[in-house]
Parts: sequence; structure tokens; C-alpha cells
Amino acid sequence: MKIQQVYATVLLGVLASLLSGASIGCTNGIYHSGDGQWLWVGGSNTVGTNGSSGVYGALGVPAFANLPPTRDSSISWTDRGGNFWLFGGEEYSASGPANNLNDLWELDVDAQTWIWMGGANTANAVGVYGTQGTAASTNVPGSRHSAVSWTDRSGNLWLFGGEGNAATSGVGALNDLWKFNLASQTWMWVSGANTVNASGVYGTQGVAATTNVPGARQAAVSWTDGSGNLWLFGGNGYDSTGAQGSLNDLWEFNPTAHVWIWVSGANTVGAKGVYGSQGVAATTNVPGARISALSWTDNSGNLWLFGGNGYDSTGAQGSLNDLWMFNPATKTWTWVSGANMVGAKGVYGTQGVAATTNIPGARAGAVPWIDGFGDLWLFGGTGYDSTGAQGYLGDLWMFNPTTQTWTWVNGVNTVGAPGVYGTQGVPATANAPGNRAGAVSWMDNFGDLWIFGGLARSSTGTLYDHNDLWAYQP
Repeated sequence: MKIQQVYATVLLGVLASLLSGASIGCTNGIYHSGDGQWLWVGGSNTVGTNGSSGVYGALGVPAFANLPPTRDSSISWTDRGGNFWLFGGEEYSASGPANNLNDLWELDVDAQTWIWMGGANTANAVGVYGTQGTAASTNVPGSRHSAVSWTDRSGNLWLFGGEGNAATSGVGALNDLWKFNLASQTWMWVSGANTVNASGVYGTQGVAATTNVPGARQAAVSWTDGSGNLWLFGGNGYDSTGAQGSLNDLWEFNPTAHVWIWVSGANTVGAKGVYGSQGVAATTNVPGARISALSWTDNSGNLWLFGGNGYDSTGAQGSLNDLWMFNPATKTWTWVSGANMVGAKGVYGTQGVAATTNIPGARAGAVPWIDGFGDLWLFGGTGYDSTGAQGYLGDLWMFNPTTQTWTWVNGVNTVGAPGVYGTQGVPATANAPGNRAGAVSWMDNFGDLWIFGGLARSSTGTLYDHNDLWAYQP
């Protein structure tokens, strides 16, 4: 069902809900139930063809028929008007190398229409860097996946790294930093190389320098702190010696001064975690090197990190479910919950009930949100379920930083669950997006959680990308 049909199905759903006596509410032009139900908003509900071309329409022109191609490992952010933005990602291919994208999309949440805003409508486009420090309408980052992003206090997007194309063809790891100005709709190349596979220049730990720059990498995580500074941790890339592997270096970028500071972690790849005592901050604590972890910033400005695929306290490598908090003021890490060993299975408890023994299983490639109450949310990924089986997950979890307890909110506690789409535009307790990793997420102005796309495995074992859009009202 195409996205332009959402209003018809919404009206049918409203009528059905009224006849059944259900309670409904309306936000952003979409009707939601008030009891924690998923709503399939748009995009395809079928496996489809990998590398679906989508419908781009005309550049800058909204249309109900527009739809981004299937993809995973994109970046996303929400602007001050509450609209959603999507950039790049990977079109998975089972028959050959994946395609990388650099298309920029805006979703008008009120009108429920996608708008192709920039970049190419073809795969594997190279970047146009222009002059470093100078914005231009012709500038655009190259196609890439597994980059990281931030939003500054003015609502502008910042983009760093990933795996893809620099100024010339040839795929590799990137360390270019870009700023997208929403007002002028222009990109500016801020720092880093316009070539692939650049080594890191660390300088002196704790000391800012114009020559400092993180090495090229993909699948890192990012935060924005209360002062508006940008933070970067880990990923798979190149260290100070030019060696490639998983990293655990923590960097801070000052968007006013345009300088990087290496804050903590090793300047070489493959570092194991130093956990210390659970719940106790220490200057010697540091998470192990990892990729595809999750990150949040809480209401107090602390940075949170969960899971990923990397190194535990013994140096063993695998999926992790450790939860960490970093205090930017004291520059210290605290191991908060989860195992200090790889491969931990999930402890789900009773759905909807918080418990100190609950913990999501080790995983990578999940998607995060933080709600208006400061609670941390995560969905899906690839990792371990309640039985210890490994695969793609579709479970939804919430962590309360005050009580330090996890709640299994929604979804099944086993791997490989297919999506249950129901009727487009109609919420239902049975609806669920299904197993996937590498999706992107947003939170709207009403506190609803949204996800788009991602990589999943069908019941026959085939991997495929999504371009479905879902909303969930806590």
C-alpha cells in the first residue's frame, strides 16, 4: 500500500475504533491508540526487491507518491519544526557489493509526505567537497552508510564519516565532517580528509588542536552535550598507526572553534573494556572497542552507551549488552548494568513490568530514542534473545535512569519474528515492525517514537532491506 493511501485507511480505522468503543487520539494528522500500539504509516509491507529504487519525484517538491528506496544504516534527525530528515545509507544486495546512497529526504510529519531535498537519485555518487570551511549549493557528501550525526542548537545537521565514497570513486572508510545549514539548504565541508582510509591524528589527550582529527571509521556512535559540543565514540576504522579495527576512542568537537579533542580511550585498535565496579565512576574505566552500539544523552547532559559488537573485559570479541554512562564534567565512565562478557542472553521478565533483573540481550545495530521523561528506549538489532539464540530482533525496551531498571515493553522475546503490519494507518495491539537491524529513528514533538527501514531476515533466511515507516505512542 502506498503512502498516499494512509488517509483513507486512517478514516476507516477511526470508524472501526469508534464502533468498537476504543479510545483514540490524533497527533500530527495520524490517529494513535493510547495504549502502546504500533502504527504502520507508510512504505512497503512486503519483502520486495533488494535495492528498490523508490519514488524520488521532483527535487524539493512534496508528493504523496514519493518514497525513499529501501535501505539500512542511514542517519536521521528531527528539525525544530518537528519534521524528520533522512540521509544516505546502504542498499543491501545478496548478489554483489551493496550500493551506497547520499540522497537527503525530509518527511513532513503533518502532511505525511516525503520530499527529496538533495543528493543523487542514483547509487554510489562521489562527494563534492568544494573549499573547506565554505558552504556552497553545489557541495554534497559522497554516498555512504554507517555514518554518525548530531544536531546543534540552531537545528543544523552535522555528519561524520561512515563507509562510502569520498571525492573520487572507490569505497572506503571516511573521516570527513560536514555541516548542513537548514536555513540555506547548503552543505559545508568542515574538517577531515576528502579521501578514504585516513589515519587518526590524536595529539595530546585532553588538549584541543587544529591538527587533531579522528581516523576514518564507520558504525561509531555520537552525542550532543548540554553545552552544544559534539561527541564521537568508537567504530571500525583507522587508529594513530594506520591499523584498522574496532576503536574505543572518545572525541569531543567544539562547533564554534572547529577543533577536536581526544578525551579518553586508546589511540590504537582492539582495546578491551575496563569495567571497574558496577555503579562506580572511575577515571580508569572505559568501554571496550566496539561498533554499532547505541547512544543517548539524558536530561542532565550525561552520555549513555549500550552494547554493540566489540571487546569485553577479557578481550573476547562478540556482541555486548553493557550499559555505560559518561559524565562530561568529570570525564569519567560508569558501568551501569549488563554483563562485562560477550554473548549475554536477554532476561525479559514480564512484559510491561520493570525489574532490576531485566536486561536486553547482547546486540548490535539497534535503534535508540529518549522520551520527554528522560527514559532511554531501544528497538531491535541483531543479537541474543531470551533462549540464547542469535539472530535479528524486534523487541522494544525502556530504561529508566532514575530507578536504573529495564522494562520489556513490546515485541517478542525470540529472534526472527516477522512484521505484523495490520491495516495501514490503523493501530492494533498485534502490530509489530518485526526483526531488523540498522533502522533509523526519530521522536516527534508529541513523544511518539518512529522508525524507518533497516535490514532483516525473512522466514526463508534471505536478507533484505525495508522502507516501511512506523510510529509508536508510549
